Amino acid sequence: MTRTDRDATQLRDDVREHYAAAARTVTEQLDGGPQAATRCAGGPELVEIDPFGAARYEEQDRSQLPAAAVTASLGCGNPTAVADLDPGDVVLDLGSGGGIDVILSARRVGPTGKAYGLDMTDEMLDLARRNVAAAGVDNVELLRGHIEEIPLPDASVDVVISNCVINLSVDKPRVFAEVARVLRPGGRVGVSDVVAEDRLTPAERAERGGFVGCIAGALSVTEFVDGLEAVGLEDVSVTLTHQILDGVHGAVVRARRPD
Repeated sequence: MTRTDRDATQLRDDVREHYAAAARTVTEQLDGGPQAATRCAGGPELVEIDPFGAARYEEQDRSQLPAAAVTASLGCGNPTAVADLDPGDVVLDLGSGGGIDVILSARRVGPTGKAYGLDMTDEMLDLARRNVAAAGVDNVELLRGHIEEIPLPDASVDVVISNCVINLSVDKPRVFAEVARVLRPGGRVGVSDVVAEDRLTPAERAERGGFVGCIAGALSVTEFVDGLEAVGLEDVSVTLTHQILDGVHGAVVRARRPD
């Protein structure tokens, strides 16, 4: 499905505003304001509704996080549970939002490792900074930018994670190329995302939900595999974990850069 540059710019702006609004709402809660927010699929709650939100994380993980990081969780999975993080690893979280996965990653890689969080939304970055400070982790660096243009050097990270973000990109081939570029030889990919069954056409995906709602922009299983393999990654797998809509699922995607 092709889009004009104008269409792509509008979609990116729509995504930015949606998540900026979510971040502002959580910040208002921190500051004693109204308590309503929107999640990825557009529902009224952030935490208690499956298949999106912090319910995808184990209670043991949620209990050690700042409440605002849990409330701001908008994803469809828990990439830190599948990314095989080791002490000393350098981790990059694409679309890091309020910081839940950055904080969990930073704790798992320990003081000899580092967790980068990349987000294009100033409001989310501000919220993540508050959450990182409240969590007391000092091996985190938050970056402003787009996942299609990762502001890190070649071969600089061991693991790339993300949580329900790649589906929101307007240029997924470029995202995959950037992921391959920043991974070190032997580096791993462990992401959670919304993925469509191969039987659904792009038009049928769009009928099930909008782009900002994480549905219309979802890749199919084969498209995800082909996209990662096209940039030289190997051992690519897509595991469907839970149904979101007919033919649309939360999924875990794994891959690695050859040694």
